[in-house]
Amino acid sequence: MLRSATSLARRRLPLHGSFRHVSTQTQTPSAPGRSGSTALLVGLGGSAVIASYFLWPDPSRAAPTKKNALLSPTHFTPVTVTSTELCPDPNTRLMTLTVPRQSIPSLQEAAFEPIWSVYIKDDDIQVERPFTPLEGMDSEGRMKFWVKRYEKGEVGRWLHSKKPGDHIEIRGPLKTWPWKEEEWDEVIMVSGGTGITPFCQLIHKELLSQPTPNSKTRFTLLHSSRRPTELPPSEMLKPIMEYSQAHPDKLRLSLFVDASDGPSHPAVPSSSITVGRIGKVAIERATGLEKNSWWQRVFGASIDTRSQDGGRGKRIMFLVCGPDPMVSAIAGPFGRNFSQGEVGGVLGELGYAGDSVWKL
Repeated sequence: MLRSATSLARRRLPLHGSFRHVSTQTQTPSAPGRSGSTALLVGLGGSAVIASYFLWPDPSRAAPTKKNALLSPTHFTPVTVTSTELCPDPNTRLMTLTVPRQSIPSLQEAAFEPIWSVYIKDDDIQVERPFTPLEGMDSEGRMKFWVKRYEKGEVGRWLHSKKPGDHIEIRGPLKTWPWKEEEWDEVIMVSGGTGITPFCQLIHKELLSQPTPNSKTRFTLLHSSRRPTELPPSEMLKPIMEYSQAHPDKLRLSLFVDASDGPSHPAVPSSSITVGRIGKVAIERATGLEKNSWWQRVFGASIDTRSQDGGRGKRIMFLVCGPDPMVSAIAGPFGRNFSQGEVGGVLGELGYAGDSVWKL
């Protein structure tokens, strides 16, 4: 369902029809769904359906379409499907959408700093969902997406039916998480499924697209899929893998699968995949806490992880994006009205607080 984001609470918006957050910088009216309009519908009956429709309109019904205006969150812009590629996982596709030249905005605007998304509208049923461009937008207006077809994901299924040359409508960009240069010494990203897409965008902007990256931040990506073939396609994973191998001081990558049965991934050898879910050991290894565990056991020493860095002077930010059960296990469930909520799960157990954890 589509959820709103207000200045009073950070509410969750589904990424690729499944999961994502939009920061408080974005204000979007909510669609009738898991929002105040649903509560009215349950409590007041049929008359509330009419009231909720007019009081909380679906943005896809309210926002106009403008063909010759710059891309904007306030209206829809027609764009063209320029390519669609099958992936090892038959339920996913790599798709490229191209914004017409007259509608390409300045890519220097703050709105295009990672992490940002666009809404894609299913014209058949007038429903929109946010999707993250893997590499942002290039100077020709091209945006690449990894789209999964979920059983209950209307827009994802609809996009899978599109072919090169088809036209669809989008609006944006909308900020998902406000990245600030040099604010963090280390960013540890934990993702599951298509939850990797915002992290691909961040890594591409800060590392892969730079001849000599200026960022002093160290990035760590822990990603999990159900099986090897459901890991991101080679076109997404290979540049990240190669960069992490060449520059381990800048980027570390660890891949996990629930089970190793079935075909292997074309770009990832089985020796590079850990069978099992991302848990406490993987998080401790990513933060470096695992190295100190022996003297903690011997001397009973404790590490103050509430200082964000295990007391070593580093500023660490955890970003978590994936299915609800994974987010809950790593960082605790979302709060009421899909706000950030308390930090729980593995990160809560390790003592990390809300100022160093963000659930997307």
